[in-house]
Amino acid sequence: MRYPLDKWLKISFFNLLLISAIGVILRYKITFSLPFLDQKHLLHGHSHFAFTGWITHTLMVLMVHYLSLHRKDPVFRRYRFLLYANLFTAYGMLISFPIQGYGIWSISFSTLSIFTSYAFAIMYWKDLNSLHLKSISHLWLKAALVFSVLSSLGAFSLATMMAAKIIHQNWYLIAVYFFLHFQYNGWFFFAGMGLITSRIAPVSNLHKQLKNIFWLFLGACVPAYFLSALWLPMHSLVYWIVVLAAFAQVTGWILFIRLIRKNKQVFTKNFPVSGRWLLLLASFALTIKLLLQLGSTIPSLSQLAFGFRPIVIGYLHLVLLGIISIFLVGYIITFQLVKSTKTMVYGIYVLVAGIFINELLLMTQGVAALGYHLIPFINESLLIAALIMFSGIALMNLWQGKTLQPGTDLNHKETDTIN
Repeated sequence: MRYPLDKWLKISFFNLLLISAIGVILRYKITFSLPFLDQKHLLHGHSHFAFTGWITHTLMVLMVHYLSLHRKDPVFRRYRFLLYANLFTAYGMLISFPIQGYGIWSISFSTLSIFTSYAFAIMYWKDLNSLHLKSISHLWLKAALVFSVLSSLGAFSLATMMAAKIIHQNWYLIAVYFFLHFQYNGWFFFAGMGLITSRIAPVSNLHKQLKNIFWLFLGACVPAYFLSALWLPMHSLVYWIVVLAAFAQVTGWILFIRLIRKNKQVFTKNFPVSGRWLLLLASFALTIKLLLQLGSTIPSLSQLAFGFRPIVIGYLHLVLLGIISIFLVGYIITFQLVKSTKTMVYGIYVLVAGIFINELLLMTQGVAALGYHLIPFINESLLIAALIMFSGIALMNLWQGKTLQPGTDLNHKETDTIN
């Protein structure tokens, strides 16, 4: 039977194309007019599909691929139902949210999506435990599964409030930020670190350092949620714990970067150059994000950040596009999970250019908003940036490469241990 990784990754890139197309429509509606579409409802469909159909789907596929490198049984066949179930709920939300917003169908698909993530977490946890290998990367992956489940508390709270039409502004924001934090900084980040650590540890002897970095980020993740809620009244002790969490994250990242730099020759020898620049870009964006989080612990800066929507939107796009999306594409290309063509490489260049332009425009708009200034033609410029990103992703979807066969993935063999 043909190894199915290429099929699942083709779905990932197609879903990314759909997300980009909706992004273009959203930007067009802001700039011009599409009266038959509800902007808010379409935005909900856009964001939910981005989380479930692009990022979660791709992370699930890459995590299952990791299992396939260490098991002889047809792993993708066993996970096929859950992968299809996740896609079913993603497309359900993509269709239902623009039509009805938060309603019976959209909430039902959201709920099914959460239950699917529960089933995946349980099954994947058991499969990790069944491996004879006891890897440091498993700590990251298990933590990612826990945070995926934890984030659902925010989603359930939000859905309950929407269904009951009982909306209190503070509680609404608490639920939204809870979900976003444990998705972005929990499930997405820890899964990504688990995947990259599984590639780093086998070519190094840095088990203790990698474990220390993991514990720093794990200990900081829960209290770091309150970085998104500094606008709430809180005890001074809680505030200083939040500040400590922000410092812990920056410290962990500095240790990780130093580890890479000190062992640069080892990594450059074992990591293909093809997509390494994308991983470096994602790392640079993550550095900016962590420094912004640390800066947000200053009360005056925090009030500015949460008080201006363009800054919030720019930050969310920095995480979703600049860090997570670039990392996923970079990981897939670097480790040759698809055989990239020239067309796909050109598409990636165009996508990255579009992301850079989009982020620059959003941040410029945010800074201008601090002084209550308007940037001429900013909406038109953001529409052009969205079209550039769409063009790049469209080119990426023209690739026809195949994946490597099981066990031939860059001769990947993991020998690290958490002991």
